[in-house]
Amino acid sequence: MRALTRYAVREYVSTFVATLSGMTLFMMLLGVARHAVQQGLGLLPILRLLPYIIPDALRFSMPAAALLAACSAFGRMSSDNEVVALKSLGISPTALTTPVYVFALMASVFAVFVNDLCASWGRPGVNRVVVESIEQIAYGMLRTQHTYDSKRFSITVKHVEGKRLIRPIIVFRDGNGRTTLTLTAREAQLRRSMTSDALIVQITDGFVEAEGRGEIAFAGSTEREIPLGRDSESELGLSPSDFPLWQLPAARHDQREEIVAKRKAMATHAAYSLLSGNLASLAAESWHEHQRQLGAAEYRLNRLTTEPWRRWANGFSCFFFVIVGAPLAIRARNSDFVTTFFACFLPILLVYYPLMEYGVDRAKSGSFPPYSVWLGNAICLIVGWLLMKRVSRY
Repeated sequence: MRALTRYAVREYVSTFVATLSGMTLFMMLLGVARHAVQQGLGLLPILRLLPYIIPDALRFSMPAAALLAACSAFGRMSSDNEVVALKSLGISPTALTTPVYVFALMASVFAVFVNDLCASWGRPGVNRVVVESIEQIAYGMLRTQHTYDSKRFSITVKHVEGKRLIRPIIVFRDGNGRTTLTLTAREAQLRRSMTSDALIVQITDGFVEAEGRGEIAFAGSTEREIPLGRDSESELGLSPSDFPLWQLPAARHDQREEIVAKRKAMATHAAYSLLSGNLASLAAESWHEHQRQLGAAEYRLNRLTTEPWRRWANGFSCFFFVIVGAPLAIRARNSDFVTTFFACFLPILLVYYPLMEYGVDRAKSGSFPPYSVWLGNAICLIVGWLLMKRVSRY
């Protein structure tokens, strides 16, 4: 029996490693190409991006590689009548599938770690490389397209001479994307701050137009610093998807305290309005703004509560895909693993991911409990169990 276990694991693992390597490399190339095109990155920033893109690539490639390896290994075994030979000896096909399930379970735990690493290290690393390369990116796009646009600012120039931007029009925006200043100058230069995540714009001879506050002309040179650090999701803090798993409990605690403080402030305001007879204040815009902030805080708490469930469900999709793929491949008895893979993957694509997204959306809104994100995994478990029963019976 040990030889049978080693055989099944060897067949599956060899295919899984080869498939995972190819898929991860492909996803990395796609990720690098996307950032290179969108941001106009040069060779050195692209090379610096590679380590940070690996977790994101693995996050997508591991579930597909686990399913493809199961379809390939068990499809070949079944088409070569190895499963029939085992059953003729009174050995259940579960002797082949169980060790693979155990491996897939361990791979799923690693996939959870990869999901967490992507959120806490990968995406921040990509953002850091882009921020540190912003001067090169901006000059490259201004030379070729005469315009550069980001969330914090946009620049349009007549042309570029070396480091000099001729006749630039610079629009500054706040964290919400609203225009705050429009600056027109004779020329300008850009450089990245060495002490902070900011871009320094040195402008010469022009005028500044403040939204709703008139224009001011100036002569000579002046500088303005544009912060480039990624904006927080809101006034409450970072997006829940940016926290590592170990920080989420503390973030939920802080969020609950924030909600309690907002509710107390609203209750005090309402009580004072009732006692003073100023009922109109409860229909004022300020009261609606308090309600909006409370709703946003409660929604964020739901997201913080759902996030660990979502990451574990995402990671364990490797295990549940194998639960479905292995018996399906045995039942198909087809050495053409591509046919079996798509016969399994298309229903997963059409059922599993929509169910999971539906569970995530409902959990974030507070309509469903957070464990509803496992709905797609539960369906895979049921389908896999039914398929395995049929395979073991006949």
